Amino acid sequence: MLIFGIETSCDETAAAIVKDGREVISNVVASQIKTHRQFGGVVPEVAAREHLDAINIVIEETFAQAGIQPNEIDAFASTAGPGLVGCLLVGLNAAKTLSLVYNKPYLPVNHLNAHVCANFIDSDLKPPFTCLLVSGGHTQIINVSDYDKQEICASTIDDATGEVYDKVARLLGLPYPGGIQLDKLAQCGNKSAFKLPEAKVGDDEFSFSGLKTAVLRLTQTFKDVEIPINDVCASFQETITSTLIKKTVKMAKKNSSSTIVLAGGVAANSRLREKLFELENEGFKVYAPKMKYCTDNASMVASCAYFNPIKTDNPLEFEVFSRG
Repeated sequence: MLIFGIETSCDETAAAIVKDGREVISNVVASQIKTHRQFGGVVPEVAAREHLDAINIVIEETFAQAGIQPNEIDAFASTAGPGLVGCLLVGLNAAKTLSLVYNKPYLPVNHLNAHVCANFIDSDLKPPFTCLLVSGGHTQIINVSDYDKQEICASTIDDATGEVYDKVARLLGLPYPGGIQLDKLAQCGNKSAFKLPEAKVGDDEFSFSGLKTAVLRLTQTFKDVEIPINDVCASFQETITSTLIKKTVKMAKKNSSSTIVLAGGVAANSRLREKLFELENEGFKVYAPKMKYCTDNASMVASCAYFNPIKTDNPLEFEVFSRG
């Protein structure tokens, strides 16, 4: 089964063709990083206009790379949410149009479920497993009992992981996208240089607002001295990744799960991936997407459309949603 997926939830215009949910035939991504760098973050209205400019080119390139004609596609899919409404509408309307023109089914996809499904690409992963999903807008631990059965076991009560990375990067004066820059500097720093706090919340909760404030106060102690930015980044990264891994392991044991999976944009973080794969020494089977499938892409959308599309009686009438 060949599924054509489209992703436009934020600042990447992407399209892909995936066979049977696991084999990527073509994958095209047009990034808007250069556009939004001047603003220090994503501007929704600008992002939507960029999607409109890029969508037809990206679709054409995806078919060209694959050497496949539109009438050979079995279904068209797109991210319906969560995300920026104006951006989502571009991808959803494009996918619905293709569906109508070529008389093929349209399959709406939940963006978060798509990140989980990125782990099915080029792998033998099968449920059940425990998934740590970390992105710019979400931090969740999900119990995946079957392809279409996912239960959120833990989530953040304030800042998401990617969000706090970007905020800490901003207060340190790092360029956009800050999370990536912070990770690079952290690799050159001493992760034990500064002791930063972990929030005392329940096993089913994450809280990082206090950690963000602690970093701010730490930087303020260097009044007339240059901030040891590499050490600050490394100490922050060590604290937040330790919290994520510890809670995930605890939840996996609670769910009697021997497999732990990483998903979301922050799954590209070097220290988090390193800590995750160290869990193999504790007897866990571990999976993480290839780096190119961690951040927003359409391959994960097409995979999700195969394994776990949004269930609805009238797909062509399904509308976008901003939260989920």
